[in-house]
Amino acid sequence: MALQSCKEEPIAVKKIDETKYEVKGESIGFLAGTDGKVNNSTIEFQSEGSYDVVLQLSKPNAQGVKGTIQYNEETLNAYNSKNGTTFKAFPKALVSLSGNGQVEVKPNGTTSDPVKVSVKTSNEIDGKETYVIPLSSTLQAGGALSQSSDLLLFVHDLSKVPNTNKSTGIKIISCMEVNDTNPLNNLSLKLKNSNKYLVDMVILFSSNINYDSATGKVKVTHNPNVTHLLANRAKYLKPLQEKGMKVILSILGNHDRSGVANLSDEAAKVFAQEIKVVVDSYGLDGVFFDDEYSAYQYPPPPGFVYPSRSAAARLVYETKKAMPDKLTMVYVYSSTGNFGGSNGIAEAEAGQYVDYALHDYGGSYDLSYNYPGLPKSGWGMSSAEYARGYIPHSSQLENIRKGGYGAHMIFALDPHRYNFDWLQKPALQDLARILFDDELLIDESQIYTKDW
Repeated sequence: MALQSCKEEPIAVKKIDETKYEVKGESIGFLAGTDGKVNNSTIEFQSEGSYDVVLQLSKPNAQGVKGTIQYNEETLNAYNSKNGTTFKAFPKALVSLSGNGQVEVKPNGTTSDPVKVSVKTSNEIDGKETYVIPLSSTLQAGGALSQSSDLLLFVHDLSKVPNTNKSTGIKIISCMEVNDTNPLNNLSLKLKNSNKYLVDMVILFSSNINYDSATGKVKVTHNPNVTHLLANRAKYLKPLQEKGMKVILSILGNHDRSGVANLSDEAAKVFAQEIKVVVDSYGLDGVFFDDEYSAYQYPPPPGFVYPSRSAAARLVYETKKAMPDKLTMVYVYSSTGNFGGSNGIAEAEAGQYVDYALHDYGGSYDLSYNYPGLPKSGWGMSSAEYARGYIPHSSQLENIRKGGYGAHMIFALDPHRYNFDWLQKPALQDLARILFDDELLIDESQIYTKDW
């Protein structure tokens, strides 16, 4: 997720996979964020924010290239028409482009200096709505403008709601085993000095992918616990979101022929649309994919393919295409554990459609090959498992902070479990102290039983 502060810092442009822009004998120009995102990215801000955009060339141009980046609502209209969506344009009056959007790639170069796209809030903005800043470019010299040079920035104005952003920017992702635990317990954990909530995102573990024998297709299913939480979102989920936490739907295999890693390309596209319907219907903030507990069949039955990482990558890609304004997250495990090289898809590298990759318990190896283009801010390192006691050592937490990594997942938080005082609580205190230079406070009034 791309969020640029307004603080002036040196801009480092991430390496972009340019192969899909290659045309024999041509230098193709396209827009990209300095975070490496093309086609679309996201801005979240309070009061004001910014995002840096560059003109990128697929290969050096001897004459150099000059151009202009502009706000172009027709780009959004075309997107909505093609995808059957109704996103609204973020008001042009609230958007400004540095240098009037003028860009230049010097002779024999490939990247322009960044144009800062600045945004600000106003009373007319609905904080519950996702808006879009539609950008396009015009080249005056050299290169050739491809359709991919359009860039849509999905905007979340959080000015009217609290946020969980903490000093180091590290996100704590609480994966809740909702068969056992009330997700509202995440509201009990705060930091003393900053007065911020410890948890940034809550994953509801888990909904499932299942085969429907009546239709011959796959569908999203929910067990009774998830069903109750979704049906009563005003009680169990909305309070989390009102405090700035994001609520994520988990998709997991469920002991039949279907799974996140064996859908055909067309089936993945259809299933992604069903996921979107669920996420939109219950006001959720994204989806987390985990390839476990499927009973894959060999050879694959009609409508399915052999399980593969590339098939899993396809589903995540189609889901991101279906809901670019939502988070797409994967577990670094099984078929969702590597989308690099031949494990990926031709359309885009993993960093374009994966927002967070969450390591298996204790895992901390480099993910740059597994998810090309995914910045370290999207790497969830040294995940913890609070039920069985897989707790990261303090040195592993220090590595998250020193290494510039962006996330840490905790699984199975439960203040009612027998090990809370001697295992979970000290582990949570370590997170507050090591990752945020702060002290954990536990609000006993915000500890909830499973009351359904």
